[in-house]
Amino acid sequence: MAAPTRTAAPTAAAPTAAPPTTAPPTAAPPTRPRRGRWIDDWRPEDPAFWESTGRRVARRNLVFSVFSEHVGFSIWSLWSVLVLFLPEAVYGIDPAGKFLLTTLPTALGAFVRLPYTFAVARFGGRTWTVVSAALLLVPALATAVVLEPGVSYTTLLVVSCLAGVGGGNFASSMANINAFYPDRLKGWALGVNAGGGNLGVPVVQFVGLLVLATAGAEHPRVVLAVYLPLVVVAAVGAAWVMDDLATARNQPRALREATREPHTYVVSFLYVGTFGSFIGFGFAFGQVLQNQFAQDFATPLAAASLTWLGPLLGSLARPLGGSLADRLGGARITCWAFVAMAAGAGLVFAASRAGSLPLFLAGFVLLFVLSGLGNGSTYTMIPAVFRTRARRAVAAGVDGATADRHALRMSGALIGIAGAVGAFGGVLVNLAFRQSFLTTGSGEAAYLVFIAFYAACVLLTWAVYLRPGARSAGV
Repeated sequence: MAAPTRTAAPTAAAPTAAPPTTAPPTAAPPTRPRRGRWIDDWRPEDPAFWESTGRRVARRNLVFSVFSEHVGFSIWSLWSVLVLFLPEAVYGIDPAGKFLLTTLPTALGAFVRLPYTFAVARFGGRTWTVVSAALLLVPALATAVVLEPGVSYTTLLVVSCLAGVGGGNFASSMANINAFYPDRLKGWALGVNAGGGNLGVPVVQFVGLLVLATAGAEHPRVVLAVYLPLVVVAAVGAAWVMDDLATARNQPRALREATREPHTYVVSFLYVGTFGSFIGFGFAFGQVLQNQFAQDFATPLAAASLTWLGPLLGSLARPLGGSLADRLGGARITCWAFVAMAAGAGLVFAASRAGSLPLFLAGFVLLFVLSGLGNGSTYTMIPAVFRTRARRAVAAGVDGATADRHALRMSGALIGIAGAVGAFGGVLVNLAFRQSFLTTGSGEAAYLVFIAFYAACVLLTWAVYLRPGARSAGV
């Protein structure tokens, strides 16, 4: 089989996660010339094409997509590290103020995820990866310029908010890689892509630990000096290595249709519980340790020595969650993940009441791991929902190609919406901690809220996808 042709491409569109239920799709003829590194002929569901050409090209794009997303996550979570370099005696920022510095980038990251998803459809995966990676220079350079004693709190809020652009890289990266892989490998590919990106959270926290241990808390710019060249490598490397797929077609009405789809709200709610917990805890964990166990974490170095561990394990668990969902069903894994997360939050609450640091750390690590598993399984549910619906439509006499196109369109839109809404869960986690510490002096009220939310997610997952006679059987 010949290598994929790189010629003029049609208008690009939102990649999707649902598999075809009939014959593999074929590439459409070009409709408008474009410049760039475009692949017109892409048939991942064709076994011969995949083995001879597709696997190699998809893997090359996956590797650099992971790297770019990884750097994006690091910039997005940058302020979870930098707040440890801001002693209250020097910068005059109390714990509630520091929680706000980590909340704002979480919020902007959630907001930009939706347009980032559809930017891949409009401009192409390679092209948008280059642009989105280059945009990371803005928060990195701005932070390097202003971060010094005497800077106003308002300035820090504005600059911290800019770091939110790193959160959008996840959505565009997932949408892009989804288009490269066949259905049988989507759970694995999306899990690897997301897990590798999520690793940016513990890695930047580990870099912060090394800087604190060597240069000291007076030199936060060293962290930025590490990441500025990595941002450049991500942008230049994407331009050099990656490809744009012409087979990802523009679906301008997909978002509007998805807002009328009940599963959009269900899956997005569940993703608030999984990814929102992961990113929210990742941003807040260091501050929680310093405030909850001040006697054990009196210095930034002491807190930084542990903050990276939970996000690391949660990131590594995400591909496992996707793989387990491929084998056992996404709804089943998601439901049990929420059951265990409620238990983990209960353990953290009990440890906080008892003042037990070992039990507290064990409970939080458990929450990170389970949220990572749930991230992978929840995202795997998206194609499964519309795959099941497409099969029922075909059985009822609907044309197979028509059913496939609808499933593809809806899955692509839901990937973007769920990613955006789920990231807002991180905002809610940080706000819950901020309010809890402001009103009670501890995080215990927040832990009770988390338990109640996870219990609601268990009930919702069971009622919609797992109860006997559920309309979404097979998810």
